[in-house]
Amino acid sequence: MPALGDDARAKVNLTLRVMGRRVDGYHDLESVVAFADCADRLTFEPGAELALVTTGPGAAECGDGANNLVIKAARLLGERVEGLTLGAFALDKHLPVAAGIGGGSADAAAALRLLARANSLELDDPRLIEVALLTGADVPVCLPSTACVMSGVGDHLMPLSLPRLPCVMVNPRVPVATKDVFKELGLKHGQLRVGVTDVLKAPKWPGEGAPVEAWIKALAAGTNDLEAPALKVEPVIGEVLSALRDAKNVRLARMSGSGATCFAIFDDDAAAKRAAAAITLAHPEWWVHAGALS
Repeated sequence: MPALGDDARAKVNLTLRVMGRRVDGYHDLESVVAFADCADRLTFEPGAELALVTTGPGAAECGDGANNLVIKAARLLGERVEGLTLGAFALDKHLPVAAGIGGGSADAAAALRLLARANSLELDDPRLIEVALLTGADVPVCLPSTACVMSGVGDHLMPLSLPRLPCVMVNPRVPVATKDVFKELGLKHGQLRVGVTDVLKAPKWPGEGAPVEAWIKALAAGTNDLEAPALKVEPVIGEVLSALRDAKNVRLARMSGSGATCFAIFDDDAAAKRAAAAITLAHPEWWVHAGALS
């Protein structure tokens, strides 16, 4: 079998509500998730040994390959699928790590997609879904990598018909640990953050064919509940948000996930590219991407 390849696209939380913390310590979330046109690249060559080699500009930030989510996902799937064909993975790492855009989760999801192709498994195979959730909370949503409302602990996905949104994504190259942000949020085990009234008032997202304007209005009415605690953990996020909100023709700027990556939606691609160029000039040490969400 020839080598297989797949893109691990960045995940962006356009909104993120923390509904509460469960008795088991996990947080229940509700998030509108989109995927960007920037990605890592993962290739897979079937063989006798399970292995991972990491290259690319972000390789040094990936740490020990044995602890990488790609390897974790492959091992978990091997425990559930008898005779699973494994082999060697090669990861070309471009997305920043610990950045709130699911880079490691996207890599793990790409590994599961490649293993599914190599072993004639369907993406909705229950064993694949189980492994995705066990690997990490963002892996199930990264498995299909399509726009949706993600809820629960990442295990409930409702597809959305999201239009193409010109955007700029910025990361200050400062890693932010998700656990530190949730610790700052300070919810106790079993504590609800929203009441029945809040759930009933939950936004209704635009339907298929809705214009971009309708989506921006709906998204602007949302929030990211982790933005305030993340700002306390890493104040530079405030500088990133200011840079995006001060850009010309910006429609919405917000933090993704638990940070530190932030995104902004623009009127068009030209405005996004101009904003990205200006931010790169002012902050050459930051990671900046101009592209689109969908």
